[in-house]
This record gives sequence, structure tokens and C-alpha cells, in this order.
Amino acid sequence: MQHAIEIRDICKRYPNFSLQNVSFNVPSGSIVGFVGENGAGKTTTIKAILGINKLDSGSIRLLGQDIADAGAASRADVGVVFDESAFHDWLRADQVASVLKNIYPTWDAAYFAQLMQRFQLPQDKKTDIKSYSRGMKMKLSLAAALAHRPKLLVLDEATSGLDPIVRDEILDMFLDFIQDEEHSILFSSHITSDIEKAADYLVFIHEGQIVLNAEKDLLLEQYGVLRCTAEAFATVDQTHVKGSRKSGFGVEALIDNRPDFVPMEGAVVDRASVDDIMLYTIRGRQS
Repeated sequence: MQHAIEIRDICKRYPNFSLQNVSFNVPSGSIVGFVGENGAGKTTTIKAILGINKLDSGSIRLLGQDIADAGAASRADVGVVFDESAFHDWLRADQVASVLKNIYPTWDAAYFAQLMQRFQLPQDKKTDIKSYSRGMKMKLSLAAALAHRPKLLVLDEATSGLDPIVRDEILDMFLDFIQDEEHSILFSSHITSDIEKAADYLVFIHEGQIVLNAEKDLLLEQYGVLRCTAEAFATVDQTHVKGSRKSGFGVEALIDNRPDFVPMEGAVVDRASVDDIMLYTIRGRQS
């Protein structure tokens, strides 16, 4: 199996928003960072992948099967974490485990207990989820998603609400998870530093359309932020400019040929971050 997820030209229309011919893959053994501003279509796409949203058109294959044909066994191979806890507040962690072991044949109770300890979550029979902080709820959701030993993780803002130290530990876990070719991750996050650290590929959605889909390292190598005067900017080959903004001090622009660009006098070119690529790409589409 070459791709854990294959999405082809999916469309979903709402009164004030629509997904428009969205296509991308999640290669086996990789982490795909799925980015975009709030309301761009990330969660709508993820819900379509999971069969929660019915598509108007297009197709999705999940772990080699069309989602319409995916049975309970194949869905058990997918671990899911949304940005809000899926567990009722009145449950305890041990009750969550009792429920899930009856749903997933591959449930690993020892691994769940290990993750609970690693995340420093209470395992007593007195503490219910209602008393958990947002970060604790996210860690419980991650532990539950990993403990049934899935082949694919689908994560929608799974590191939201976690402090930088815990986020860093979890990202390392994700990197360990995909070390063999059988495991893959689709990782949606607004924390672009997490995407920069963990992702192999970057898929950028804006207003319901995919505007960028490429290897992350290649993008970060090729793209740069040019800072120069307005006069100098006028001499730049505009085919390599993906977006720009002007100020009283000059022009800042995203270029896609940083290694080959020869700066003119008074100009500098810095490496672009994922944040820069998102910001200037949107500005380029609005100009």
C-alpha cells in the first residue's frame, strides 16, 4: 500500500462554505501536516475522511479501501483525536479503557496504562474527566487513540492546549510511530512549529481549496523572505514572487527560488518558515 489516505477531487457544499475539488495523499510511513487558517476547511476535510460528512462528489480511500466499503475492522486501524475530548466528563480513565477494550480487538491495556503514567494522568477510581484540564483531556484522547495500536492516526489540533515540553514529547512519539512503513499520520494543527518539526509533507488549504502540496523540507529549502526597497523589488522576476506586502520601510516578499536568488544592493533574503509561507501565499492570492 503506497498511500494510507488517497483523496480525489472531493467537494462538499454548505450555504456559506464549500470544499472545492480537494485532492492530496498521505503516503505510508509519513506525517502529513495539514494547515490553514480557521475556517479554511481542515476539519470538514477530516470529517469527510472519517465518513462523518457525506460528500457531494469525489472519492476517498482509507488504508487501501474506499471509505464507503470500510468495515469495523478497517476503521479500528484508525486512531482519531479531535480538538475537543470525545469522552463524557462523568467517566473516569479506567471506565474509558473498559469501554474501548470492547470496541477495539487490538486494545493494549498495558500500553494504555504506560501512556497514562507517561502523561502523568490520574489512574485512580475517584478522579473523573470533569476535573481534568484541557491539556489533560487532550493527553487522555491521545493515549486512547494510540492504545488500540492503529496503523493510521488522524489528528485535528491534537497538540492544542499542551505546554511546549509535553508537545515536544508527543511529537517525538509521532516520529517513533511512523518509523516503519505501516504507520502514517495526518496532522492538522495551527501550531506551525509542530508541523515544521514533525511533518514530511505540507498540505495547505485556503477557502476550501488546496493551494500548496509538497515535501516540507523542499519548501523550506526553496522558499525565502526577501526584504528590499520598493525600487529594488520592481526589478525582481515576479514569476518567483508568491506574495508580498509593502510598508513605509520597503517591501517584504515570499520567493520560491531562495538558493538561486542573487540579492541586489540593500536587499536580504532569509529562510521562510511555514508561517511565512502561509501568510504570503494568502496575500498573493488576495492581490
